[in-house]
Amino acid sequence: MRLRANSESDPAVAFAFRGNKQRNQVPLLHPPSSTHNCSKLRTPSTLFMGLRFSSHPSPESPLGQLPESCVALIMTNMDPPQICQLATLNRTFRAASSADFVWESKLPTNYPLLLRRIFPDFPSDLGKRGIYATLCRVSSLDEGTKKVWLDRSMGKLCLCISVNGLSITGIDDRRYWNRISTEESRFGTVAYLQQIWWFEVDGEVEFPFPAGKYSLFFRIQLGRASKRFGRRVCNTEHVHGWDIKPARFQLWTSDGQYVASQCFLKGPGKWVYYHAGDFVVENGNASTKLKFSMTQIDCTHTKGGLCLDSVLVYPSEFRKVKAFLNHP
Repeated sequence: MRLRANSESDPAVAFAFRGNKQRNQVPLLHPPSSTHNCSKLRTPSTLFMGLRFSSHPSPESPLGQLPESCVALIMTNMDPPQICQLATLNRTFRAASSADFVWESKLPTNYPLLLRRIFPDFPSDLGKRGIYATLCRVSSLDEGTKKVWLDRSMGKLCLCISVNGLSITGIDDRRYWNRISTEESRFGTVAYLQQIWWFEVDGEVEFPFPAGKYSLFFRIQLGRASKRFGRRVCNTEHVHGWDIKPARFQLWTSDGQYVASQCFLKGPGKWVYYHAGDFVVENGNASTKLKFSMTQIDCTHTKGGLCLDSVLVYPSEFRKVKAFLNHP
């Protein structure tokens, strides 16, 4: 049976389940021996195998007999969407899914620091499930120039910086750049380059990233998109100069990490995530400062027809599961 989160009965239970259709299978569970010893419940894959799920399991069924504490222990080994699916089975599973230690295991270890940075007046009486749900919502920072959130399915931190939070050479001269309103940006605005000799974009951010490995991307499109008769069209007639010399990307961190790369810009008419480099955060209890840049400063030719949307910082492991981060 395929389980579905009941968002009407409790939207908070289903929040991590929404928009994650690729994970709509709950691990099957094989019942342990006749006694429900929590110490024997090692992994979810060895527990629920062989049981048939029902939206109303009877008290006599194996699911109905599992103690709440054992169910909660099992859930610590599951992804948030799986927890929210199981919460719809019965009252025991629903109660277990609300246990603080279940959701604390899904939160970044430095979540108190994240809360102070993102929500100065965050309520202190909110449970761990509520904290997780709140951090998964996209929040704006620094006068709306940055957005931050936890990925619902993995609990990993993501950060996005708009063009208004970047330093762009010539951005205020309309001979070179224009700001364009669009629904294709999470900030509602992109910067469109008509033509320029010296292309340079710089930025920096200081944030308490949880410990882990991260990748930084520039989200760019060659061409200017619009809608005509309700259909998306992209004008690429002014795209030029990007196939002569490669663009150069650089990334620095406050603890001395540095990486540089270069590539030609390709794929007109679609948004591409250009990988600038990776960095590692060892200490999540302190802020990490990043500086980054994208340049094409060969003044032997002009370049133009480019849309710059944002700079994104994602966990590096996302490159294995999110195809859009790996352009050809």
